[in-house]
Amino acid sequence: MTSLDHRTPVLVGVGQASERIDDPGYRGLSAVELAAAAARDALADTGADPGAVAKAVDTVAGIRQFEISTPISHSPLGRSDNFPRSVANRIGAAPARAVLEVTGGQSPQHLVTELAGTIAAGGAEVALITGAEAISTVRHLQQADDRPDFTEHVDGDLEDRGFGLKGLANRQMLAHGLIEPTSQYALFDNARRARLGLSREAYALAMGELFAPFTKVAAANPHAAAPVERDARELATPSERNRPIADPYTRFLVAREQVNQGAAVLMMSVGAARRLGVPEEKWVFLHGHADLEEQPLLEREDLSGSPAAVLAVRHALEVAGIGVGDLATLDLYSCFPIAVFAVCDGLGLAPDDPRGLTVTGGLPFFGGPGNNYSTHAIAETVVRLRARPGAFGLVGANGGMLSKYSAGVYSTTPAPWRPSRSAEPQAELDARPAVPTTVHPDGWATLETYTVQHATGTAVVVGRLDDGRRFLASTKDEETIGRLLEGEPIGGKIHVRSFGFGNRVTLTAERMDELFPPRAPGFRDDYEHVLVRRDGHLLEVTINRPDSRNSLHPPANAELAEVFDAYFADPDLWVAIITGAGDKAFSAGNDLVYSASGKPMWVPKTGFGGLTSRESLPKPVIAAVNGFALGGGCEIALACHLVVADESAQFGLPEVRVGLVAAAGGLVRLPRAVPPKVANDVILTGRRLSAAEAESYGLVSRVAPAGQALTVARELAAAILEGSPTAVRTSLRIMAEADAIADTVEAVRYPSPALDELLVSQDAFEGPAAFAQKRKPVWRNR
Repeated sequence: MTSLDHRTPVLVGVGQASERIDDPGYRGLSAVELAAAAARDALADTGADPGAVAKAVDTVAGIRQFEISTPISHSPLGRSDNFPRSVANRIGAAPARAVLEVTGGQSPQHLVTELAGTIAAGGAEVALITGAEAISTVRHLQQADDRPDFTEHVDGDLEDRGFGLKGLANRQMLAHGLIEPTSQYALFDNARRARLGLSREAYALAMGELFAPFTKVAAANPHAAAPVERDARELATPSERNRPIADPYTRFLVAREQVNQGAAVLMMSVGAARRLGVPEEKWVFLHGHADLEEQPLLEREDLSGSPAAVLAVRHALEVAGIGVGDLATLDLYSCFPIAVFAVCDGLGLAPDDPRGLTVTGGLPFFGGPGNNYSTHAIAETVVRLRARPGAFGLVGANGGMLSKYSAGVYSTTPAPWRPSRSAEPQAELDARPAVPTTVHPDGWATLETYTVQHATGTAVVVGRLDDGRRFLASTKDEETIGRLLEGEPIGGKIHVRSFGFGNRVTLTAERMDELFPPRAPGFRDDYEHVLVRRDGHLLEVTINRPDSRNSLHPPANAELAEVFDAYFADPDLWVAIITGAGDKAFSAGNDLVYSASGKPMWVPKTGFGGLTSRESLPKPVIAAVNGFALGGGCEIALACHLVVADESAQFGLPEVRVGLVAAAGGLVRLPRAVPPKVANDVILTGRRLSAAEAESYGLVSRVAPAGQALTVARELAAAILEGSPTAVRTSLRIMAEADAIADTVEAVRYPSPALDELLVSQDAFEGPAAFAQKRKPVWRNR
């Protein structure tokens, strides 16, 4: 190996640590302590002086634990605020650089590839990658009287790369309960079953046959969380211990996260390995690698496979200069069957390949230590390849919803560093057409795939409208769920209807009407969160939640949507005023206390306050702003045609100060209502505009004396009511049409149908006639 460049990266040490809560000698180690134990084993595994190697570590990269993997994760027993340096301190290392990687099962292999490139470029010499989970211990001890405190504060820089969740979740998924991985992956496996034309029983057995060999490997692995060999039928058959989780999965077929496991991989340059005295028989080289990302779930053309995973493995093998047949060992990420099936389908691998598809026992049986599973796979692969010099091993690491895939090809055979070429296959993936989607589907559709969450009795479905647009929906309808759980529902017709709280599906339109009876627009006798008053042709709507500064939660929003539906449908109502109860606030926007309670948050399809997302407001709406109009309250005012403000009123969009944005129209309407620089100031700093300042920019129509906003709004409404309601509506419509036409002359010349309709209306004849007869017109609104 003397011809190798001294910067060539090489893996020289691996280590694993684990404990089970019912084992003799159980110590209740934290994630940091498990990772440190694995790191110490990796140092010793080099065959060199562990202390000297530890002092040479200049980079330590940590795999993110589950308890810090999402914005809503929590650490019941506390955690380190600098995980990589906590581990480094325990092994006597003082690295110049510490990294905390993004969320995802791809992260271990991605870090190996990345840091190998850094070493080859001279940016580092000795790098430690380590991770661990103590999920089982945390659950076991969090209620104990003498519960430990795993909190640690560690000084030193940390390159925290964040969660890395972009593209992995969206509001549609949250609204329809598609949050946890089991349901997400179940969609893919059911789609694959339908593509292959297999019965439920046949596919269940196929999943069992895929994973039965994994259990045999796990049974022989001292670090496995579930070291029990099981046959295919036991894995596939529901039982008391193997309960259904999310169709088509039973408990034995999904990743096991209650583990206490840690793993570490030590890498260095050939020059450092020689200097530190690491024997060459310990060296393992990264021959090929790839890091690819898939399209967002709903945009993928085929939900039954994973083109990114297949292409990543193919590319890694191509870079290594070998084929699938040249591999001696494989470890395919196995959180759920589809993660393995997809790669097997794409590469022509048989599920019962005699080489085996795992070296650990897989995530359901070895255990799924969070994002760190593939560190264990790499460690096992290194050990096996050292025992078979010259052989090649593959590690496939998957993250997200078949979203990110990193692949590595390893061997003891010396090889120069081969820089990443992943941009080429990534460009190929990115060039694929995206499936069009819709947020609010309505009508008949075709079922593409689905799952049934047995614990909640909820089905989540993916469907296609007849025009090809894809949507996400859910249902608790027993009739629909019964159909999903028998025969082959995929490819059949379903009926979908959209609501503010989400999309719902049934088997027929009649069943939809039965579950969600259509409601004709109209007023109730009373409301819980709003007050409604009719005065001739005027409607007054008062947000009646003064104790919460008239902030809005889903029930209040729903009532306002219902009230304005009734207003716009009622021919005898010509003008509406919306205001807030009391003198403190018009509306403080979204009810953050309600939101923080964890209750479902949604707004009607017509938007915040039932106004901000309407395609049009065909009749005048006046905002009488008394006090604060903040956040959603300001957005309601912006959506209104006219704004009367109490002289003490304040307008603002403070969302950025609580980590949110003014997504109910504020980011769109405010820059169109006031000078751009003013809008930027208000939106980006959260500062408030006084009534006088808002009037100076044209945001406010009139400023009223203190306490008189509603009185002046009534005067303004009365002035509007002096005119023809038909002409008022037509004026609003033509202004809206013109707003969409950039050229002024084109807008003037636009032949609006609304004008033609007005000219043959009764009001259009009544106005001139009354003028000629010197009398007050009698408007008929027709």
